[in-house]
Amino acid sequence: MDRLGPFEARPALAVAVSGGADSMALALLTRDWVAQHRGTMIGLVVDHGLRPESATEAALTIARLTAAGIPARLLRLSNLARGPALAERARMARYEILTQACRDTGVLHLLLGHHAADQAETLAMRVLRESGQLGLAGMAALRETTWVRLLRPLLTIQPSALRALLNESGIGWVEDPSNQDQRTLRARLRRRMAPASPDLIRALAWAGRRRALDEAAIAVALAERATLRPEGFARLTRGRIPVGALSALLRAVAGAHYPAAPRQVADLAAEPRAATLGGTRILQAGRLGHGFLVVREEAAMGGPVPAVPGAVWDSRFRLVAQQMPRPGTVIAGLGDAAAGLRSVSDLPAAVLRTLPALWRDGTAVAVPHIGYMTDDAPKVRFLFAPPVPVCGPDFVPTTSNDCNFRQLGEP
Repeated sequence: MDRLGPFEARPALAVAVSGGADSMALALLTRDWVAQHRGTMIGLVVDHGLRPESATEAALTIARLTAAGIPARLLRLSNLARGPALAERARMARYEILTQACRDTGVLHLLLGHHAADQAETLAMRVLRESGQLGLAGMAALRETTWVRLLRPLLTIQPSALRALLNESGIGWVEDPSNQDQRTLRARLRRRMAPASPDLIRALAWAGRRRALDEAAIAVALAERATLRPEGFARLTRGRIPVGALSALLRAVAGAHYPAAPRQVADLAAEPRAATLGGTRILQAGRLGHGFLVVREEAAMGGPVPAVPGAVWDSRFRLVAQQMPRPGTVIAGLGDAAAGLRSVSDLPAAVLRTLPALWRDGTAVAVPHIGYMTDDAPKVRFLFAPPVPVCGPDFVPTTSNDCNFRQLGEP
C-alpha cells in the first residue's frame, strides 16, 4: 500500500468485494491497514443478478463483512441482459456502479482483489491477443481514472496465501461457478497454468516500471504535439508521432476503455493522414491551423440518454446542471442540426455534428460548447471526461513539480 500512495492523513478506502476468497482477504487486510492509518473503509458488494443464487450470495457476503467489523453496502445491477459479450458488459457495469458508489460516499481509492495468478493469466491472454508492449506489462497496480484511483495491492501475492489468511481467521467465502466455466479463455488458462513463479512476478514488475517510463514519454510527446479541446477533439501537428501517444489520443477522443488495434495505429503513427480508426476520424485541420484534427466518428457515437445531472453521454461527456432539465429532455449528438448553427461557431462541421446537445421534442435547445441556448433551456454544461485519461494510467503526479512512477515489486 505504501507504494500506491500518497494517501490522505485519514484515508478513506473502498474495497470491491465479490464474496470470493481473494476480495474477502483483501477486505480483511484493508481493515487492518486503515486501523493503523486512522482511516475508514467500506466494502462494496455488487449483486449482478446473473445467477439465481447471486442475491443470497451477496447477502451472505454482507453478513460476513459485518461480522468482521467491516461496514458494507449492497449495490444491485438491474440492466444486464444475457447475450453477446456478457462478461465484458458485466465487468464494465460493475466498474460503473462501484465508481458511482465511491463518488456518493466521497471515497477516492477503490481497491481491487487481483493477485499474482490473475496477473499471469492476464499476461497470457494478452500474448494470445498480440497486445503491444504496454499491454504485456500486465495489470497496473495503480490506475488513475476521472473519479477514483483503482488500486491493486495484491498483484505479487499468491492466491494460496490469501486463502490461508481466511482459514486462519475463520472467514468463509463464496465460490462462483462461472470462474470454472471452460467456455471462457481465462478459465481454460487457469486450469492449465502453473502458479506464477517469483521470476515471472519480478519480470512483470520490471515491465510495469518500463511501462511507467514509456507512458511518461507519451505524456511528453502529447504535450509537445497535441492540443486536447474541451469540445472532445484534438489538434495534432504534422509528422511522425510515437505509437503510444497516438493510441492514447485516439482512445480519449473516442471515449474508449481500450486502445485501437496496435498494428493499425502504428501504420498511422508512422505517417499521419486522413483516416477512420477506433471510433475516431483523422482529417486535415483546415482553418484551425496546420496539421490534423482527431475527432469523434459520428457513426460510432452513442444513442440518446435522459438528461439528468451526472448523466454520461457517449462515454465522454458528463452533464453538469445548474438547473434540472425538464422531463423528457435527452442528451444526443447535434448531428444534422449543426447546419443551422454554423454562424454561431467557427468549429468544423465534423466537430459540430459530434457535440453533445440537449434535445426536447425533436429540437436542440442547448449546445453549451458553442454558447447556444434557447430562451427556455436550462443552464447546463458538459464536462469532457473520457473513461481513461489521455495520460497513461501509471503516471502519478504527487506535487506540481514532482512525478513518481510506482509499480508493485520495485524497490
